[in-house]
Amino acid sequence: MAVATVLIVDDEMGFVEALARRLTRRDVEIREACSGEEALNRLASDGDIEVVILDVKMPGMDGIETLAEIRRRFPLVEVIMLTGHATVESGIEGMKKGAFDYLMKPCDIEVLLAKVNEAAAVKRRREERIVEARVREITARRA
Repeated sequence: MAVATVLIVDDEMGFVEALARRLTRRDVEIREACSGEEALNRLASDGDIEVVILDVKMPGMDGIETLAEIRRRFPLVEVIMLTGHATVESGIEGMKKGAFDYLMKPCDIEVLLAKVNEAAAVKRRREERIVEARVREITARRA
């Protein structure tokens, strides 16, 4: 079983492909998108995605806008912001909008993998709590 199912979103396809290769070797299931719009479409069509690695600076819908839309439409999916153009302000804004974490490019692959593992674990725990609450609700109605 894969460590996690991750969507990498970055307009630099060379970066996406290189990161995908490195994470795949570490047993991470990878999906790819080259824009915020494509990322939202992938999330809508692929319910297995647990974590999004999202670039901040992209043409069109930037990472902060994409993050806000992911939080609104897919609240259980965790988002790790990743950028080579970080400012303190964009990091703070991303965290305020619900990013799981914020890393600078280039980041150490082991640090990123640890963050992916943590984020996937958080998502899975939330899903388990939701299922448990639904089971309690159903059994309470039958009692």
